[in-house]
This record gives sequence, C-alpha cells and structure tokens, in this order.
Amino acid sequence: MFREVARAKQALDRETCIRILKEEKRGVLAVQGDDGYPYAMPLNHWYCEEDGKLYFHSGRNGHRTDSIRRSDKASFCVMNQGTQEAGNWWLDFESVIVFGRIEIIEDHERALDISRRLSYKFTEDEGYIQYEIEHSGPGVMVFALTPEHITGKLVHER
Repeated sequence: MFREVARAKQALDRETCIRILKEEKRGVLAVQGDDGYPYAMPLNHWYCEEDGKLYFHSGRNGHRTDSIRRSDKASFCVMNQGTQEAGNWWLDFESVIVFGRIEIIEDHERALDISRRLSYKFTEDEGYIQYEIEHSGPGVMVFALTPEHITGKLVHER
C-alpha cells in the first residue's frame, strides 16, 4: 500500500527515523484541505515513545481543524539541519515522512498533559510552561498522528 524509498541505498532504518522524529522540533503536516487540495502547514510536534504517536497542538478552529475533522489521513515530514562540507553549496540531510491517521484528543486533561510534554522539547522553564497551560490551555486542541508507515532517507542535494 505504501511506497518504499526509491533509492534503497539512501533509506534510513526505523531507529534513525524515530531518532529524527524525537530530536527535531518542527515539521510539515499535510492533510486534505478544501476542495480536495492538499493543505500543508509547519508545526512543532512531540514523538511519544510510549505509544509511538506524534502529537501536535492547535487552536480549535480554522482550516487545519476543519481538514482534520473531514479526513483523518495525513502525512508529516521532518528533516534535520544537515551537513555541508567546506566549499560545497549542497547539503546532505536526513528526512522522514510519516503516513497515518489523525485523531483529536477529546480528553482535555490528557491534552493539557501532552501540551506540557511538547513544551519540554523547547524549554525547561516551569513558570513559562505553567503560565501557557493556564492561559492558553482552555482553548487548546491536541491531536495525535498514529503512524501506519514511516520512511526516511539520506538526501544528497547535488
């Protein structure tokens, strides 16, 4: 059902894909938008090792939310910063694409816990995190992407 990497020699193993999902802070989520057009947006994320899902937070209204409610199929792409040898214009970087199904987390307490865990990816400042949870928490929506297929590869730009 899902395609494998066309250049098999550049394919990343699952462990490397998971490491990238855990380490990188941002990626691009693509969903089915209005009138069947793809809708892709940059988002920060948190990969949960306990259940193997990717978690995101959002406001409760808007194009993204409408798209998720309409269709649960999505893909999420993450890439690292890559490396560049001195004197070369090109980068070598690793990218991961996750295909899966999105579900909205209806349990608000669980959504707040996930928001807190996602925040730790950016800061250890407990005061800031608590402030955000108290002030933004009532309007937050959290959704999970359950992977059905994860693929990654080493990209050579040249």
